[in-house]
Amino acid sequence: MTGTGWQPVRKTRTFEDVLAQVERRIAEDGLMAGDRLPAERQLAEQLGVSRSSVREAMRVLETLGVVSSQVGRGPDAGAVLVSKPDAALTDLLRLHLGLASLEPREVIDTRLMIERWAAARAALTRPDVSVLAEAIAGMDRAASPEEFVEHDTAFHCALAEASGNRLIAAFMRSLRDSLRRYAVEAVVRLGDTSGLQTDHRRILRAVLEGDPDEATEAVTAHLARAYPDLCGE
Repeated sequence: MTGTGWQPVRKTRTFEDVLAQVERRIAEDGLMAGDRLPAERQLAEQLGVSRSSVREAMRVLETLGVVSSQVGRGPDAGAVLVSKPDAALTDLLRLHLGLASLEPREVIDTRLMIERWAAARAALTRPDVSVLAEAIAGMDRAASPEEFVEHDTAFHCALAEASGNRLIAAFMRSLRDSLRRYAVEAVVRLGDTSGLQTDHRRILRAVLEGDPDEATEAVTAHLARAYPDLCGE
């Protein structure tokens, strides 16, 4: 091991070894979001690999939402660690939906499990619900299915955020983004969104009143209304 904490890596599948080293430093040395990795040339020298291997590893990490690469010199050189799992999860889900390796019903079932828990948790913690109310108002004003879904997504993501669990919130954002096309189709199919809005207000009221059982039932009824073909028993 060098004095910098980075270890020379094997020459086979080198960029994967670079990824493993970054993961090790995050796990063992407590690197956190906002910390800067060494500049490309410096990191390549410390690891004993080519700059192209480091560059390839940084591209993978950026795709995964782990680093933000930026051009700079001196103290501004090097990728910055970030924590943005949403984009990577969304891309993964959307690709597998497109390849039919994941069925929409599986994604809806997962969303139901997550959102039932999130709604109950939010009702127990009694968080600030102003974002939920703003999203409902936005849906009332929506002039198109796409605009309605935009505010609907904001509502359900805010509900997940209100649970206080950041991983649940990240999953919900990814699930909603990957299902955006299906959500728009659901609104078009229903035509009248008043029932969906009744459900949204029921969910909001349950959270405000601190009633986790009612919040859970309201979410279940809402998804069954939006996706009747995908929410069977």
